[in-house]
Amino acid sequence: MEPTDKEEKVVFVIDDRSTSDVVVRLRTQEGREEWMYCHSVILVKSCKYFADRLSENWPTCQILGSRNCVDVNCQESDFDYYVNVIRFLYIVDDDGLVDDLWHGVRNNLGILQVAVELDCPKIVAACVSYLEAMTWEESEEEEILKIVPRMGLQAEPILARLQPVDEIAVRNVFLSALRFVTSSPPLAMNDLKSSAQEQLDYMLSEDDDVPLLIADDKIKLEILSKLEIMRDFVECWFDASEKIVKVLEQESSATDIIEIKLRAVEITSKVLEAIAYGTVILPTAKRLQVLKQWLPFVRVTKPMIDSAMMNSENAVLPKMDSEMWQTLESSFVSVVLALPSGDQAVLLTEWLENEHMRYPDLTEAFEVWCYRSKVARRRLSVLEDDQVMTNSV
Repeated sequence: MEPTDKEEKVVFVIDDRSTSDVVVRLRTQEGREEWMYCHSVILVKSCKYFADRLSENWPTCQILGSRNCVDVNCQESDFDYYVNVIRFLYIVDDDGLVDDLWHGVRNNLGILQVAVELDCPKIVAACVSYLEAMTWEESEEEEILKIVPRMGLQAEPILARLQPVDEIAVRNVFLSALRFVTSSPPLAMNDLKSSAQEQLDYMLSEDDDVPLLIADDKIKLEILSKLEIMRDFVECWFDASEKIVKVLEQESSATDIIEIKLRAVEITSKVLEAIAYGTVILPTAKRLQVLKQWLPFVRVTKPMIDSAMMNSENAVLPKMDSEMWQTLESSFVSVVLALPSGDQAVLLTEWLENEHMRYPDLTEAFEVWCYRSKVARRRLSVLEDDQVMTNSV
């Protein structure tokens, strides 16, 4: 066979005693020790620490068949990380991937510290790439903050997600969240809306840290304008509700009138949602009046709209999303439960005696009212006893 011009690459395997020319002897103060049979060409190429230790400037002893011996002392808690780093030197030298060998963020962080200590650039780069791409638990994040900043520029990409954000980006996020919160998302997004409201409060609050955003005139104007528009809208609809309901109740069930009633229900849903969420605060009398006007109307109108929707002749009628009905029902329940118990009793009595009690379903309000009413005397008597004791002291 003729020789080839290209040299055949020699593959070294760690702990292969037949080819090893270096023993790395890991030791701890507690007496733990491990001998790793290595190859100087691998250690010197991928690790500056071993390159220095195996140079002529650093004396080494020879053991076991004239092999050089390098003693490495480490802490007991870091022992396994040192073993892994030395093994990884063989993988990165062969351009192998170590992405599936980290076994989690904490293990990777330990390996990274040793790789920085021993000055192993390829392993450091692989560790940084892994940590930069992974999600962290809160405890892992705290540990990263303690360790990584001391590692200099090579580990800087890891901290990119923790850097302060410029004010323009913060403002854009805040205003987008504000617009979402003051909108009327589907019922399925109520949890998202509540979460967004909490984060808006958090961004503006001052606790152990300064507020994420200082509400300047532009932001204040945006907030006030949103609230003012909604408040005016609710007040306007409240003032006109009695006349609107009377007019719509007198009209026939023609398709065009059904569509108008549908639009009225949609607007009422937005109004009640604003009241239920506390976006607009109305006094008790007005909240009760809104319910007395729109509960009976919606009870009768929904079956009419459902029937029209099923009629093929009315296919052109715009459809009302089922989530809108759920949102409206949920808002009715919330507003009812915020009324005095006596007013709740009146509304629940009307609901239980009505043939259209299926919608809106006030079962949740009924259950809460029953519980509150049953335990009211006991609750209030306890409060009165506590007040007497406080006054006597």
